[in-house]
Amino acid sequence: MVVAIVVASVFCLADHLIGRSVNRAANKRGRKSLGELGGPLTRWTTVIVGSMFAPSITPDDPIAGLDVSSVANGFAFKDILQNMLAGILILLRQPFEVGDQIVSDGHEGTVKKIENRVTMITTYDGRRVVTPNSVINIDSIIVSTTFETRRSEYDVGIGYNDDWHATRCIIEKTCAAVDGVE
Repeated sequence: MVVAIVVASVFCLADHLIGRSVNRAANKRGRKSLGELGGPLTRWTTVIVGSMFAPSITPDDPIAGLDVSSVANGFAFKDILQNMLAGILILLRQPFEVGDQIVSDGHEGTVKKIENRVTMITTYDGRRVVTPNSVINIDSIIVSTTFETRRSEYDVGIGYNDDWHATRCIIEKTCAAVDGVE
């Protein structure tokens, strides 16, 4: 029992030190979102491993009790862990950042926050879309703000008897008068 208490205490101390150092290292590199996710994630991972490991310690086999509880916890936390790992991959690879305009899972808008399990997107009509990170990590994403210029196509309907050349001139003059349109 004393050994289990000592092991639990070591894991609790390690959880605090590891979480703080991960958060500090990420912030030092200018990756605040990664620090906000990585610090608590490493702390909780340490606490979970410690809480599973400490009670299972026996003098003859210190890893004997981990088998059944590990499998049960793996199934119980599958979706949560999948979204967390996807969040870590998004923050490490940075396919998009906070402030980018993206299209994901049929929703288009501006990325407001990347959390450990979800990414928050504000659509152009003012709605908030909360998308699980595992969906974003698996599906294709269109990042509209990657390049400074972007091509757009529009269908314009005119009558059969209207002057097509005059219509084209009107459209070209109108587009040329708008700032940012090439």
